[in-house]
Amino acid sequence: MEEFYRISRLPPYVFAEVNAMKARARAEGKDILDFGLGNPDQPTPPHIVQKLIETVRDPRTHRYSTSRGIPGLRKALVGYYARRFGVELDPETEAIVTLGSKEGLANLASAISSPGDVILVPNPSYPIHPFGFIIAGASVRNVPVTPDAEFMAALERAVQHSVPKPIALVLNYPNNPTGILADLDFYGQVVDFCRKHGIYIFSDLAYAEIYYDVPPPPSILEVPGAREIAVEFTSMSKTYNMPGWRIGFAAGNRRLIAALARIKSYLDYGAFTPVQVAAAAGLNGPQDCVAEIRETYKTRRNVMIEGLNAAGWPAPAPPASMFVWAPIPAAFRHLGSLEFSKLLLAEAEVAVAPGVGFGEHGDGHVRFGLVENVHRTRQAIRNIKAFLGRLVQKGVQVEPRRTKAR
Repeated sequence: MEEFYRISRLPPYVFAEVNAMKARARAEGKDILDFGLGNPDQPTPPHIVQKLIETVRDPRTHRYSTSRGIPGLRKALVGYYARRFGVELDPETEAIVTLGSKEGLANLASAISSPGDVILVPNPSYPIHPFGFIIAGASVRNVPVTPDAEFMAALERAVQHSVPKPIALVLNYPNNPTGILADLDFYGQVVDFCRKHGIYIFSDLAYAEIYYDVPPPPSILEVPGAREIAVEFTSMSKTYNMPGWRIGFAAGNRRLIAALARIKSYLDYGAFTPVQVAAAAGLNGPQDCVAEIRETYKTRRNVMIEGLNAAGWPAPAPPASMFVWAPIPAAFRHLGSLEFSKLLLAEAEVAVAPGVGFGEHGDGHVRFGLVENVHRTRQAIRNIKAFLGRLVQKGVQVEPRRTKAR
């Protein structure tokens, strides 16, 4: 039987094989050290949970909510943007609540895309960035992920050689999966370029509060004129340990926000009202919890990076995000990221995300989500070190070869 059209545009889910292996190993009683999914393992801060409990006891909150989000939560988001970025937004026309940033991005992609439209998406990138548009019928053209001169040159080439002209560009800094950051100078260049060529910008800022030893990452909406073309997605998931609550936001360009509001009005009644009230309490309340969450990830990052490098697996320390983007050791690069991830799971009982799941340009890496505690992270390092040590005993070179100076 012929595949449904939109489903046929989706490649096989590359994480499925690793997930199936994890399930089989756990069924056999193995304790898999799982860094594969960016799923925060720590509890939601108590004051947010308490507000949920308090609100859910009121039966009036059990009715349908509103697809745009309750006014109090939209005002809380606007307050966050004012405090954090110095950006003043209108909660009625420039902000909307979504069921996580993933839902918001996918639905806005559906709202603005026509079959054949060209969308510019960095490679590697979080899967919903390209596939939200692909599901909507658009075509994706890849650009580099590093925010530099080559990125800007790729934008120029895309405008010159794409037919039809690109209608939108996706940005994601701090980046998932690489952890790369962008600064306001780069955002300014991109905004100027996209305003000139009539290209919308979708900025994913989900990891804005997960950063280490660097200035707080900026919002693209800080750039003068950005709101003429840009919409930005944020989320409660990582900042407040609320992944299962499914609360995110879009903010910025009024036309894009209106388009998202209109399509959502046909698709959902918004998140459960007590969840939204609790989310507002998170944004409006004490922010010590955010600093504590950031410090937890920093500690885990340091343990992971020091351990991998000591084990003979060189990996750079990310300046932001809750991920380590680790180059596959030289001895295994011929395998590709999927086969190496399966080997690591089988031999070290450590699960990671294969880089090819984020695009073909990610195939030389694997992604560690910093979602195991320090004790279990150290256990994973010991397992990896033993695995690599067994190869060294067999005469396999693990560390990258060094070219001799001439």
